[in-house]
Amino acid sequence: MSRVFVNIGLSLDGYMAPEGMTMGQPEYKNWGAKWGALMGWIIHQQSFRENLKLGPGGETGPVNDLVRSTFERIGASIMGKRMFDQGEVAWPEEAPFHTPVYVLTHETRAPWVRPGGTTFHFIQDGPQRALELARESAGSRDVRIAGGADVIQQYLNLGVVDELEIALAPVLFGGGRRLFENLREPGPPFRIDRVLDGPAATHVRYVRQ
Repeated sequence: MSRVFVNIGLSLDGYMAPEGMTMGQPEYKNWGAKWGALMGWIIHQQSFRENLKLGPGGETGPVNDLVRSTFERIGASIMGKRMFDQGEVAWPEEAPFHTPVYVLTHETRAPWVRPGGTTFHFIQDGPQRALELARESAGSRDVRIAGGADVIQQYLNLGVVDELEIALAPVLFGGGRRLFENLREPGPPFRIDRVLDGPAATHVRYVRQ
């Protein structure tokens, strides 16, 4: 069966996204600069540039290999409506997923097919149903819980997350959307599986015990 994993960037004080993050207004509360400091490490990786068709070049090495392996393992993704709404106005026409994406929502909407293999499916039946559909689509590949924080928390509370892959960047936000709020006790047990030091982030993989 495919594995369910989370792969995100995180600030030192535990935020996935800075306060005021609204696409089209990067100057609002200076969130654009904060987001760049959090995720700047990935923009320079060759695999990331290839996936978003940003042109040739980019860094190679262990961090790039990690990015490439993450892209290759994803067979389907799940995200929340807020993340989708932000991305709908920011992603290029060829959205950077290239797999089915299941969006948790309360709104009815037909599937949205994009060039390059991405189709967004809008699921009103809750996170468990979205996961069932994502597993079916993924086949032997894995399911990524893309975000945002509330959606990740829902799947952690369901006890279905097999791996947490966190790129911990040396930045402090002081506010925003925390990754580990609203978790039930006891939380699912994890162990450290791998630590990779990069110049702009420390990459840690936690595996469910």
